Amino acid sequence: MTQTSSINPAEVAKFEAMAAEWWDPNGKFKPLHMLNPVRLDYITRQIAAEFDRDLTVPQPFAGLRILDIGCGGGLLSEPMARLGATVVGADAAPRNIPVAQLHAEQSGLTIDYRNTTAEDIAASGERFDVVLNMEVVEHVADPQAFLSTCQTLLKSGGLMLCSTLNRNPKSFAMAIIGAEWVMRWLPKGTHDWAKFITPDELYDLLRHAGLDPVDRKGMVFNPLGWSWSLSARDLSCNYVTASVKRA
Repeated sequence: MTQTSSINPAEVAKFEAMAAEWWDPNGKFKPLHMLNPVRLDYITRQIAAEFDRDLTVPQPFAGLRILDIGCGGGLLSEPMARLGATVVGADAAPRNIPVAQLHAEQSGLTIDYRNTTAEDIAASGERFDVVLNMEVVEHVADPQAFLSTCQTLLKSGGLMLCSTLNRNPKSFAMAIIGAEWVMRWLPKGTHDWAKFITPDELYDLLRHAGLDPVDRKGMVFNPLGWSWSLSARDLSCNYVTASVKRA
């Protein structure tokens, strides 16, 4: 039976319209391709620390089951599979799934991609060691309900990594005016600034969902070097959090 969903159909439609461009580094998802190495650095280090894995060995995440919510074309799912994890990639936009499946096949990777929601996976009783929840929470209809569902998807001791955008004048200038209006990296209307979430708000949402936030870092864009980096202090625009489901 389909569960009540926090999915916002209008938000799904935005990304479905761009589905074919997921793997074009100069297309509409150029910002994600630029950001991806920094996201991956944070994700892999957090997983390795939480599960005591050595990133210098081949397939350090072997034995771990990872869910990538809002997987899109698979920009995060594929690296996790290469590191040895068993990966489920879920996306509410139907057109994203065949794009992700085709690219994984061409890359020689086995990834379980599904056109489904977090709520339906949770209702099925599946549980994961890690949930990747990157740049999704600002697009859902009910962030608290969504994060509570994500908590149920984790095994005891599981780790969730959640990134989003801070809500302040700087994020409006960079994510909307800069990325959508000036650089035209994304179609106008991709983001709704009112749905951005401050780091303290996200920590509160995570705690109310039954998770224990353990870390947060900013992902900072340097327009001079045209590059991204992690920052322990600057969470003014993009940022990422780690939280644990305690036993």
